[in-house]
Amino acid sequence: MEHSTVSKHTSAWKFQVWISFLISLTMTIAGIVYLSVDPWVKGYLLMGFIFTIGSCFGLAKTIRDDFEANQIIHRITQAKTEKILKEYE
Repeated sequence: MEHSTVSKHTSAWKFQVWISFLISLTMTIAGIVYLSVDPWVKGYLLMGFIFTIGSCFGLAKTIRDDFEANQIIHRITQAKTEKILKEYE
């Protein structure tokens, strides 16, 4: 049975992802703070923004977990198939 290698992200990619996240976070919060509306509107927008970020992290984790679970199930099925084929030969 072939074992697939897990590809690791480079440090440059991780740096780029974190920097882009922090820049977008900072600029959006600054935009909300400097918006010329009542403070309760700013609070509502900020609350929605924070919940959106949390939802994105939760969704990304769920998708990743499902993908990894499917890979494990596929490997187990493949191993069982190879075992049956070897016994048949």
